[in-house]
Amino acid sequence: MSKMDHMMQILWMLNSGRKITAKEIAEKLEINIRSVYRYINSLSASGVPIIAETGHHGGYTLLNNFIKSPLIFDVDEKAALLHASIFAKEAGYFLDEALNSATAKLTMFSNQEQEKMIQQHLQGFEIIGLDESSLEPLLKNLEESIVKRTSIEMEYHTNNEEQSKSRVVNPYGLVYWKQNWYVVAFCHVRNEIRTFKVGRISSLHQTGIPFQRPQSFSASDFFMKSLFPQVEDKQNLVPFIICGKSSAVDAISQHWFLKYHLQERTNKNAIFLVDEEALHTYVPYLLFPYGKSIQVVEPISLKQKIIDVLYELIHFYENENFTDGECQ
Repeated sequence: MSKMDHMMQILWMLNSGRKITAKEIAEKLEINIRSVYRYINSLSASGVPIIAETGHHGGYTLLNNFIKSPLIFDVDEKAALLHASIFAKEAGYFLDEALNSATAKLTMFSNQEQEKMIQQHLQGFEIIGLDESSLEPLLKNLEESIVKRTSIEMEYHTNNEEQSKSRVVNPYGLVYWKQNWYVVAFCHVRNEIRTFKVGRISSLHQTGIPFQRPQSFSASDFFMKSLFPQVEDKQNLVPFIICGKSSAVDAISQHWFLKYHLQERTNKNAIFLVDEEALHTYVPYLLFPYGKSIQVVEPISLKQKIIDVLYELIHFYENENFTDGECQ
């Protein structure tokens, strides 16, 4: 075992809160007592406040639970964690109090030079996110149910429902995607695993009824597969080819939907393999913001669909459905 391993073990032994002798340390780690003295001296030299008491009832203790400080984090690691905490807060992270406590410790146990460098890392680093504070109670309850593995009863409404309906579900995991929180859960009404948008939950309470979570279940894997289901009939996949300005082709190739279908990318071209129904239903609207910066090469049917959609929009705005900005 390395010197560093022995030193860390000694540090954790000192964290027990009781006084411990060099002899006890040597016997526990099965090392020479002289090595214990060297390791204690090295720890003290590195800044660990070890109190040494001599005499019959002497031994070593730590000052003020020093082990709670983030000893193994350097300045770059602290800055990275603080950056990550900013992302978490702007994403509506629901354990805000614990997060604030953790980040406070990162700066609390830093010297003046480290604090100065950390502030330099943080200056000018800001994230503009959505205010998800109203979801915090729901997310906390969901997280507690996931940890305890107890069912919840919730009032939930879908896009097609004006009134919410009561559902009992077993929450398996929370997923944050595209600035929204989702809970993946087994629905007792549908008798299947489903994904629910947390923002559509009007209320919930824990039932206390335990459930068994499927072994090795991944909420994120289930969520992504529900977005991009496996197509069994490969004949329904058609080549979708575009060309145009490199920046526009790049942006389209990185779109959350199309990037999973990208087959080939060159400087000004991209080839996708997309389900035919999805291609004609969604892709025309994805291409509109890019205007003349891209051109559809294949298939011809997609070009015609884009023309049809544009004519529908023209017809919609040409008719007299609006008066003074208000719908009749």
